[in-house]
Amino acid sequence: MIRRRIVVWGRVQGVFFRDTVRRAADAAGVSGWVRNNPNGTVEAVLEGSADAVERIERLCRTGPRGAQVDRVVVSSESPEGLTGFSIR
Repeated sequence: MIRRRIVVWGRVQGVFFRDTVRRAADAAGVSGWVRNNPNGTVEAVLEGSADAVERIERLCRTGPRGAQVDRVVVSSESPEGLTGFSIR
């Protein structure tokens, strides 16, 4: 089990970024959350197997159609045992 915090800059709000991440995380069995931040970024916390979390991280580097990802910052954190995935 690993945990990653991902912050994505660019044209990432208003393009279904959060819902795309939620659906992919649900399908991959990844727990956590995703939210829009007031500064225009999208932030996600992902917990799960390394393969599954890395799959969602790759998705965040491209985003859904209509998104333009300019920058992604990924940091490792200690897992908290989250269950389910939500949009905040």
